[in-house]
Amino acid sequence: MFENFTPVSALGGGVLIGVAAAVMLWLSGRVMGVSGIAGGLLRPAGGDTGWRLAFVIGLVTAPLIGMAVTGSFPPVELDVGLGTIVVGGLLVGFGTRFGGGCTSGHGICGIGRLSARSIAATGIFMAVAGVTVYVTRHLLA
Repeated sequence: MFENFTPVSALGGGVLIGVAAAVMLWLSGRVMGVSGIAGGLLRPAGGDTGWRLAFVIGLVTAPLIGMAVTGSFPPVELDVGLGTIVVGGLLVGFGTRFGGGCTSGHGICGIGRLSARSIAATGIFMAVAGVTVYVTRHLLA
């Protein structure tokens, strides 16, 4: 049950994400919501593309740097097929559009700014995640 319990690395990652969000807000006045940043690349505004592209490149290259430091990627095991992954990705994309942001924008930045909308959205994210896990692990298994 606790084989994937890694509190030290989870705490370190959480601190790094929080610091990055605070620095981005402090330096640019922008919220570090990944769906909004990446979505802005699809409809670029004048002078807005450079920092968005740098952010997305950083998301892609960070695991590569981690692999260079540690020598390997952590193992990933998925018990579902490619079709399920694609449908899940599309549903997440729809949800971020429908919810006006993603878990990083609402959950990290919005709650940190005490945004009522973000607190409500994050509560809904977490409730739906809990129901989804229950249904897939106990009712459909």
